[in-house]
Amino acid sequence: HVQLVESGGGSVQPGGSLRLSCVVSGNTYTKYSMAWFRQAPGNEREGVASVDTYGLTHYIDSVKGRFTISLDNAKNTLFLQMNSLLPEDTAMYYCAADSRWWLGLQTKSYTHWGQGTQVTVS
Repeated sequence: HVQLVESGGGSVQPGGSLRLSCVVSGNTYTKYSMAWFRQAPGNEREGVASVDTYGLTHYIDSVKGRFTISLDNAKNTLFLQMNSLLPEDTAMYYCAADSRWWLGLQTKSYTHWGQGTQVTVS
């Protein structure tokens, strides 16, 4: 049974930074896609950043150069370092995981999801 638990959200001023963490347990993936998604009120959930078994990363254009996704395999933890935060980054952030390594930012394809952590920039 795969479980994902996010932490690290909070309230920051524009230009500030946050580091989100997602601890993954119960997975036996030999290959994987892992990603961060976000959803603001009234908006659809969108992919923010992803990483796969081979270290390939994807980012949506609006966060390129500001956000960095990384994975600590020894700690089974996925991170999202968010710098130069903007009010439009305000959303609930979710991590997701799947054994299909090619998923990238395909929101509706991921099998396992965390409960989310709120990020507010104002």
